[in-house]
Amino acid sequence: MPSAATKRQLAAEIAHWSLAIDALYDLDTAASPEGWRSLESYLSRKLRDRMHAMVAELRSEGADLMRWHDAGGEPHEVRRRLLRLRSRYLRAETILDFYSTAINSRSNPTMGSLLRGYDTLATDSMAAALLPLGHEPIPALVYAAIGKGASVLRADVQLWDHAHPSPAAAIKLTRHNLSHPTALFHETGHQVSHQIGWKAELAEALERELSPASRNVALMWASWSSEIAADVHAWAQSGWSSVAALANVVDGSTREVFHIRPGDPHPFPAARVAFNVAMCRSWFGAGPWDDLGQAWQERHDVESAGQAGEFMTISSGMMERIVEVCTRRPMKAFQGATVTHLIDPMRVSPSALAALATQAGPSLLTSTYLRRREPLRILGLLSARSLEEPHKAAEHRAVLRSWVTQVGADAIDATGARTSVTSPPSTLVA
Repeated sequence: MPSAATKRQLAAEIAHWSLAIDALYDLDTAASPEGWRSLESYLSRKLRDRMHAMVAELRSEGADLMRWHDAGGEPHEVRRRLLRLRSRYLRAETILDFYSTAINSRSNPTMGSLLRGYDTLATDSMAAALLPLGHEPIPALVYAAIGKGASVLRADVQLWDHAHPSPAAAIKLTRHNLSHPTALFHETGHQVSHQIGWKAELAEALERELSPASRNVALMWASWSSEIAADVHAWAQSGWSSVAALANVVDGSTREVFHIRPGDPHPFPAARVAFNVAMCRSWFGAGPWDDLGQAWQERHDVESAGQAGEFMTISSGMMERIVEVCTRRPMKAFQGATVTHLIDPMRVSPSALAALATQAGPSLLTSTYLRRREPLRILGLLSARSLEEPHKAAEHRAVLRSWVTQVGADAIDATGARTSVTSPPSTLVA
C-alpha cells in the first residue's frame, strides 16, 4: 500500500509539471515581441494558435491527472501517466524552442525586415510552382542561423510531439548566404517536391533511364532524387547564381568532395556540382559555369578519387541523359508537363536577366510593380552581380539587402496584414 508520503510527492510532481506547462502558454516569454511583430500577421496567428493548442492539450492532461490523483487513483498508474505527461512536455518545449529561436533571430529590426522579405520571396517561390498545379500557397518562416547549409522543416510535417504538424515551411538561411540567398529556392523546392510527389517519380525515372548503362550508378542517382529535385527548382527559379552558391557551400578538401556517405540523400559534392554545371551548359550554352566546372576539375583530381572517381567517370558519360530526365522529361507530378514548362529556366538565363535589367533601367530597384511582378528573377539577377563583379561584392550586397527589405515592406500593410498572397504573375510560369 503506497504511503501518504508517496501520494504527497506525486501531487508535488504533478504540480511542478503543470506549472511548467502553464509557463509555455505565454509565447512572448519564449520569443521577443519584436520577433513576433516581424512576422506576417496571418503566419503569426497560425503559429500562436498551433502553439496554444498544443499547450492547452497538455494543460488538460495535467488537470485530469491531478483530479485522478486526488480521487484516489492508483499511485503506480498515476506515476506512469505523470512520466508520459513529462515526456510530452519536453517534446512541446522542443517545438517551442525551435520556433522561438527562429523568431528571435528576427528581433533586430534590420534583420527582421530582411527576413520578412525572404518570407515573401519563399512564399512566391512555392506559389509559382504550386498554384498552377492547383495547390494552395504555403506560408514561409525564414530564420537566420550559423553553419554552411540551409535547411527546411516542411509545412504539415509532424513535429516532435507527433501530434501537431508544422504550420509553415520553416527555412533556415545561413548567415553567410543572407547576401546570396538562392539556397532559399532549394529549400522551397523540397516543399514543392513533397507536395506534388516529384521526388518519387524522379527517382523512378532516373533508375529506369540509367540502369541499362550501370545499375549501381542508376540506383545512386535515384537515391539522390530529393536533393536533385530541389537543386533543379533553385536553378530554374534563380539561374546560374544558385550553382555558384551551392559550390561555395559544398566545397572542401578533395577527400571531402569525393566522399560517398551511404544513405545520405545528398549527392557527394563533386557529382552535385557537375550535375548543376551540366544543367547550365545544356540550357544556357557556354558561360561562367564552365569556369566553375574547370576549376573544380583542376582543384579535385578525379584520378585519385577511387570508387567515387569511377562513379564520376561513368556519370560523365550519362550526364546529358541525367539532365534530360530531370529537366525535360514530362512527369505526372507536373500534370504531364515538364518542370521547365512550369518554371522556365530560360527566363533566368544570363541574357534574359541582362535584358530585364536593361528594359527596367533604374526602376528595377525602385518599382513596387516590378518587385511584385518579377521578384524571383530580380533576386536571381541581384545575386549574380557579385559573381560578375567580385570586387564590388560589398556594394552589390547592400543593394540586394535593401531590395529584399523593400519586398517585405511591400507585402505588409499598415496593420501588419499581407497585402497580396495571390497567384504569381503569369510571367513567372511558362
